[in-house]
Amino acid sequence: MKKLIFTLFLFLSLYAFGQHQDKVDFIKAKVYLGFLPKEKKIKGGVIYRFHVLQNVDSVFFDAKNMDFSKVELDGEKIDFTATEKTISITQKFKAGESHKLMIQYIAKPKQTVYFIGWEDELEGNEQIWTQGQGKYTSHWLPSFDDMEEKVEFDLTIEADKKYQVIANGKLLLKTDNDKEDAIWLFDMKKPMSSYLLAFAIGIYQKQILTSKSGITIENYYYPNDSLKVESTYRNTKEIFNFLENEIGVPYPWQDYKQVPVHDFLYAGMENTSATFFSDAYVIDSTSFIDRNYININAHELAHQWFGNLVTEKNSEHHWLHEGFATYYAYLAEKEIFGDDYFYWKLFDTAKTLSDISEKGEGQSLLNPKAGSLTFYEKGAWALAILREEIGDSAFKTGIKAYLDRYQYKNVTVTDFINEMEEVSNQDLDSFRRNWLEADLFLLEDVKEYLKRNSVTHKIYYDLILGNSKEFTPSEILDNPKFSLQLKLALLSLRNDFSALELPVLITSDNVKVRQFAAEKMGKIHESLKEDAEALILDDSYVTNEIMLYNLWSSFEQDRVMYLEETKDVVGLPNKSFRQLWLTLALFTPEYKPTEKVYFHRELVGYTSAVYNPEVRQTAFQYLSEINALNDEALVNLIKATNHHSWQFRNYARLLLDRLWENDEQKKEIEKVVNQLNSADLRYLKTKLK
Repeated sequence: MKKLIFTLFLFLSLYAFGQHQDKVDFIKAKVYLGFLPKEKKIKGGVIYRFHVLQNVDSVFFDAKNMDFSKVELDGEKIDFTATEKTISITQKFKAGESHKLMIQYIAKPKQTVYFIGWEDELEGNEQIWTQGQGKYTSHWLPSFDDMEEKVEFDLTIEADKKYQVIANGKLLLKTDNDKEDAIWLFDMKKPMSSYLLAFAIGIYQKQILTSKSGITIENYYYPNDSLKVESTYRNTKEIFNFLENEIGVPYPWQDYKQVPVHDFLYAGMENTSATFFSDAYVIDSTSFIDRNYININAHELAHQWFGNLVTEKNSEHHWLHEGFATYYAYLAEKEIFGDDYFYWKLFDTAKTLSDISEKGEGQSLLNPKAGSLTFYEKGAWALAILREEIGDSAFKTGIKAYLDRYQYKNVTVTDFINEMEEVSNQDLDSFRRNWLEADLFLLEDVKEYLKRNSVTHKIYYDLILGNSKEFTPSEILDNPKFSLQLKLALLSLRNDFSALELPVLITSDNVKVRQFAAEKMGKIHESLKEDAEALILDDSYVTNEIMLYNLWSSFEQDRVMYLEETKDVVGLPNKSFRQLWLTLALFTPEYKPTEKVYFHRELVGYTSAVYNPEVRQTAFQYLSEINALNDEALVNLIKATNHHSWQFRNYARLLLDRLWENDEQKKEIEKVVNQLNSADLRYLKTKLK
């Protein structure tokens, strides 16, 4: 992937779609990318078409740490000024003129583009992918950090033909360039903000679906995960069809793609027409019960309207992205799992928001520095309350009018409120004060909302307010008026259960009730042993994991039996069951003593960069707890202190700090330093001084 064919600059034709800017309107960009993955470099080129709105003497682009080889204006080479953050062209541009600006460059992004798997010995796990939001596309393309500059971007990408290339827009053409490389040409028809530009490169296969409206949906997966496609992408078409109908505005892009990537920074990211998500959500059917992709699937798809089609002007208006995507994802889950699921999910988020509010830590939805809980969950609640206040019909009419009026533009919260006031003929000042501006979370209003809209919540609040007695598990589970969510909520009011009550829960015909029982069990009484053993291979990996530990802890004489019975279970994608099993196997002397070295080797192996951060963190945790971090694990830990995921990086640094305080561990760490390069030692060097 070393070549970039700039002769292709003349290949594609121009279509103009405007996005207003102060003095210059950048209309279209044709982007050309090639890669030097071992060096983590990008050879790039871009042709911008722009129209001059007012006389101006310069134009500039955000461009982080790039080397520029050529800049041409209308085919003529021109001088430019480059800093570590920008490139600018000084020229007297007159109102009414249109120009073509070409920039060739080499970038070595410190962030935003991630080269995964190029430094290990595992064949076929190589990936290159982007994360623009919060990281800035200007690290790999001269572009615009300002969300208000919207451009139609077309990407042409050259890569080794053994890989798949996925990017924004419709794939027009894939052509073989030579024996090794191919060129992918992607076309967009409408403008978008630069942070939504994206590409992913790796070895993939795909499932192709078609929505009711005729939109092609491509669901990508690793070749080894073909048996997980159905469970991972379950309900995708239903979600797509539901959101188009519920929102009332057709899906605004040419096609839609979903791509799992390794070591992703978040659960998912709504790049225009191409959602990237963590491959930790590629699951089998058993995992679906405890951890599925449904909510992320719906959330990122909803962003194609709320965030991508209509984009906030700045972070003060972030509710218009995350609150809306969260709310519509919950509506999609309501469509799939039922009304009760929806209202009890709102109930759970309300409890969390209320607890924070009571501590004086609540935040306004208009606070640009508010946390995710505020923008996502309080934001979803604000829309639920607004919908009830103005009525279902006015709400849906207002949403459609809002999206139609501001499509491919940038908006403020006031723009949205004005639209809703117009269609509902209501003054929404009170709503704005109480739900958008206030730091407080109005729990009493929320309770009344839930009682009005959910039969089971009315029952719940009537029961807990009007009864002082505790319900027995049988009274709860046998009541035909109680939904599953209500049963679990009532059971949760109990702190503990007697040995006579637990069998009712353990033998329930519902997997979630049995999981609840497992969580409450702790050390298992002999009288519950037989029933408890039935849960060690229940239809939930979470239940399996809890019960393996509880049974292993409670009945020492049967430890070998429990380990043998579960030796082939891996569990969720985070491999938490398998890693618990390995740890317990190491601590059970009589279980396969000659294989202990292999158990330890496997557990250490999970600390390597081949696995996602969740797997690695669990492995580091178990190995440190049992004092079994060997040289290989310590090397992997030191490398992890520079990981691109800040959460995992911070965990690794905290663990290394703790180990460093132990003289014996410190010596072990110092012994492996010569196995690492200078970049790997960046954090550790602060301690070696």
